Amino acid sequence: MARRVSDPYLMYARLRERGPIHRRTNRYGFDTWFVARHDAVRSALLDPRLSRSPHHAPQWMRDQELTGGGALGINLLSSDPPAHTRIRRLVAQAFSPRRVEGLRPRIEAVADGLLDRMARGRECDLLDSYAAPLSLTVTCELLGVPAEDSADFRRWTRETMIPPIDEESKAALLRGTRAMRRYLARLIGETRLRTSPALAPDEQPTLTGALIAAMDEGDQLSDAELQGTLALLLMAGHETTVNLVGNGMAALFRHPEQLRLLRERPGMLPDAVEELLRYASPVEMAMPRYATEDLEIAGEEIPAGGVVLPCLVSANRDGSRLPDGDAFDITREEPSAVLSFGHGPHFCLGASLARLEARIALAFLLRRFPSVQLACDAGELAWRHSSVRGLERLPVRLTPGA
Repeated sequence: MARRVSDPYLMYARLRERGPIHRRTNRYGFDTWFVARHDAVRSALLDPRLSRSPHHAPQWMRDQELTGGGALGINLLSSDPPAHTRIRRLVAQAFSPRRVEGLRPRIEAVADGLLDRMARGRECDLLDSYAAPLSLTVTCELLGVPAEDSADFRRWTRETMIPPIDEESKAALLRGTRAMRRYLARLIGETRLRTSPALAPDEQPTLTGALIAAMDEGDQLSDAELQGTLALLLMAGHETTVNLVGNGMAALFRHPEQLRLLRERPGMLPDAVEELLRYASPVEMAMPRYATEDLEIAGEEIPAGGVVLPCLVSANRDGSRLPDGDAFDITREEPSAVLSFGHGPHFCLGASLARLEARIALAFLLRRFPSVQLACDAGELAWRHSSVRGLERLPVRLTPGA
């Protein structure tokens, strides 16, 4: 089990060689369908007969409390069209390109401040000292969460990202979701009182206010939808960005020739981030899909009620779509068709913000500490037991630039 957590890619490569989709019996004794190849994963993400709603989950998943069951409210990941289409249309008004690009100066300022603090020492954990506080500060400010409450959100996101496979993890998930929902209900109520109806959604001072103001032909998000959307942004947005930066730097440390090239040619950073998204994505699996009728994917018959598990990181490394898919190469010229943010109706609305944060975080780090080094053997790095792929710690040794 430890090998699969630290290096699952060999297993995924073998599955791709054997076929695009695999019927497997899980720990509960029920069949699921694991999708390994790029074209099959893409098809599964686009198929309207595969539902994301917990209402379509089989009884065994409900019995084991594995669906989430709307624990964080109604959100984009737990709904299907037409409800999903309606929520996404409203959320997109608030999460506009203008708002995301407007965050650039603040992200840069936060990164600079954290790097100033790191410069006082010679070694640190890059996750706790840089990636996590950068993402959490930006996310909390974006939503209007006071700085003094950010530590609570860090704890809640970690609790809610633990897979609910036993009573202890289920209790942590329930504890985190309840605390987060109580807080978000209060935040929504307080923000509603301050939200100006005269301002357009992307002119509101916080994203919470923008979501409250979002309207389409008289339709607005309900409180349950607001809670679910904010919780999703906090959990998925924060954890994805933290681990994209952490996994990305770990990959660069393991490939010193690529790190050296990036130091010499900083203009390659946007392409490097795309390759890091493909090669070291923190989002290993898409959320489970539930077959609403008998169907077929890549020649495999799946019965109604079947659980389909699209593997994004396996798809990203599929050699039939990308030569040498298991190689890390920031100079790639061919389109990589990265699926790290999903595809189709459930493509991640926060993808542009995650990319922006990652580009700024890596650019500022390598400019300030061009000779930053891993402060342990790469084999000592431990991976978290979490719904996202990320490290427990990333100890680094700092050397300021000239």
